[in-house]
Amino acid sequence: MHTNRNGRIGVDHVAALLLGALLALPAAAQTPPAAAAPGPRNLPAELRASAAADRLAWERLAYLCDRIGPRLAGSPAFQRAVAWGSATMREDGLDAVRLEPVTTELWVRGRERAVMTAPVVHDLPMLGIGESVGTPGVEAPVVVVRSFAELGPKVEGKIVLYDPVIPPEAGGGARYGVYVRFRADGASKAAALGAVAVLVRAAPVHSLATAHTGMLRYDPAQRKIPAAIVAAEYAEWITRLARAGVEARVRLEMEAHSAGNVETANVVGEVRGAARPQEIVLIGAHLDSWDVGQGAHDDGAGVIHVIEALRLIKAMGVAPARTIRGVLFVNEEHGSDGGKAYEAAHKAESHVAAYESDSGGGAPLELAASGTPAQLAWLLAAVKPVGLPLRFGSGGTDIEPIARDGVLAVGLRVDLPNYFDIHHTQADTLDKVDPQALRDGVAATAVLAWQLANAPEP
Repeated sequence: MHTNRNGRIGVDHVAALLLGALLALPAAAQTPPAAAAPGPRNLPAELRASAAADRLAWERLAYLCDRIGPRLAGSPAFQRAVAWGSATMREDGLDAVRLEPVTTELWVRGRERAVMTAPVVHDLPMLGIGESVGTPGVEAPVVVVRSFAELGPKVEGKIVLYDPVIPPEAGGGARYGVYVRFRADGASKAAALGAVAVLVRAAPVHSLATAHTGMLRYDPAQRKIPAAIVAAEYAEWITRLARAGVEARVRLEMEAHSAGNVETANVVGEVRGAARPQEIVLIGAHLDSWDVGQGAHDDGAGVIHVIEALRLIKAMGVAPARTIRGVLFVNEEHGSDGGKAYEAAHKAESHVAAYESDSGGGAPLELAASGTPAQLAWLLAAVKPVGLPLRFGSGGTDIEPIARDGVLAVGLRVDLPNYFDIHHTQADTLDKVDPQALRDGVAATAVLAWQLANAPEP
């Protein structure tokens, strides 16, 4: 036996001895033992693992934000988004990918400007409110009111600034709840008393001269007057002047107008069910955004939650019991046309549940649901693997029409404390989305869809 200088057997020699011994064994002894039969697949866990490793989610959101950008319903950018959504679903091999026609109104912002002309001249950061009429130029003294009750004859011929009282401890959602009433109804209430235009103070928790947009509701019985949001700091400036007895004058110029109706479409794709394909679990988000920022959180993240959940489920190679149908809706922001059109086209079908993601791309926090006690009990049992608490609440604007038909409605709520600081603003851009939180939203959506599609009969 050869040994090295330390008296140890050489490694090469040992390997040769072992190989010879192995070759001398009977053939049966050389056969490795059979692998144990695999256990049943834990498909929710597989989906969660696939979502955790998903890099395509971020890439697709980046494409939607950076290469298509803000996509007001009916605009050329929105039509490109529709084509992108359809092509993406086809690329992922989804079933029954199609465009379902929707008619929507195209509102055009155009150029706009608000200028304080007295006691000093200064541009005011602003955004016209969606659906507002325009004006070639209206200039008038500003009357500040804190509530609708403070309106009166004093507003005739004036521009009304709504600067509502908001408790200092109020969070973003609570502040938005106060502000949105004035954004929606303030123009018509002021017009009824002779006002010539309306400004509304933006209501973020933290503002860097950021104005918000959104939708208003004109009362058909009242004259339409232009309406805009002004950044919080500048609204406070005007309010301080008013309290000091100093008249502030503002000139408002807006090219806003309606460009009429446009034919567009909801984007629909499915993972076909195997056992009960006629029963549908709907998962949706709205493809449109406002015409500012990139619509990254509102609702680009939701779009990615839906698209990627469908892709990951399809890629497992195991069909769900029920059909999972993904819908990218038209015009949630100023008309809900896609949700209404979907309900009209599909209300006769058997929808077991409808789910919507439209609260941003933060980390999943909870599920909000509305339905009968029996539906909610079924949901509670079905979604345990999702790992999110369940509370009673609205599922979402796009699924509201079909929810009124008696369908269980579920909405994802995320942990995004600054959501209402960037919501409907120029600041709703891709850099505000955390890639890991986005993947977590995909995981929650995929697991929830799978569970609802395979749960026992409700």
